[in-house]
Amino acid sequence: MKPKFQIHNRRNTPVIDFTSPIGVKDTVSILLQFDEHWDNPHSNQELIGAHMKEAVEGGWPIIKGGDSLCLMQGRYDPRRSRNDIRPEHDHADYIDRIVSSYAEFCKPAAKNIAFMGRGNHELSILRHLETDVIERVCERLRVNGSDVRSGGIGGWIIVQVWISKTARLSIPIFYTHGYGGGGPVTRGVIQTNRRGVVYGDARVIITGHIHEEWAVTICRDRLCVATGKTFQDEQLHINSATYKDEYDPVNSSWHSQMGRPPKPVGGTWLDISLSRDTCEQDRGDNGKLVPHYKTIINARRAK
Repeated sequence: MKPKFQIHNRRNTPVIDFTSPIGVKDTVSILLQFDEHWDNPHSNQELIGAHMKEAVEGGWPIIKGGDSLCLMQGRYDPRRSRNDIRPEHDHADYIDRIVSSYAEFCKPAAKNIAFMGRGNHELSILRHLETDVIERVCERLRVNGSDVRSGGIGGWIIVQVWISKTARLSIPIFYTHGYGGGGPVTRGVIQTNRRGVVYGDARVIITGHIHEEWAVTICRDRLCVATGKTFQDEQLHINSATYKDEYDPVNSSWHSQMGRPPKPVGGTWLDISLSRDTCEQDRGDNGKLVPHYKTIINARRAK
């Protein structure tokens, strides 16, 4: 299906614009894919592809939030292990083969891939080998019709939905690949509250990195200084899962040797719809109630 969105920039901020009005009847969706580690033998490439195919069939955009690639088996990396390299990448041009094969893998979904962020794995390659693998992938996707934007380890994205041909709502989203080792503090309420304070303008904050999966809503009391009206809104925090399953105690995987538990595998669907209400105090010049629209944002597991 033809993508139901367009991508442009508002200054330096990418805007994902759902071009057709949705009113209060329809829902639009965005596929979030964090921590694919696509070239790792433990990555579920079939599931990554199936979710991208679902996005293509629905016309939905795809946001990839970093660590799309693993890239740990080069001679520059002290963690390298020949057991953790796919045979098709086991060549002298290891990095080039991964970039080319991943871009080819994503080719059927090229027009739907709206944004690619950088994770610690891609940034390690940039630091040690002075090549930007995410931008190299994006270049190949653009050749195949994509208008993909790329970003750093964190940043802003605006999602725009239209109520009618002339009225729209914008949703500010902050993404961050994340940091830390996945301990109770890193994946708990403390980090959620910190991000909520720092990125106060965000309606949605999405992250990954720790290979955990959860969604938390923080309710906020707000003030419109232009009108003096108070209102409440919600900030949705999402930690998207991974596509890499390293849990294998029977075969003594490194993950299991470290005593680490199984991790949730998959991505996340961000579903956006509109609701309409009226307030008895808000009447137009003709005496009729003025309708108010707001976005309803839900996280749905992609499994």
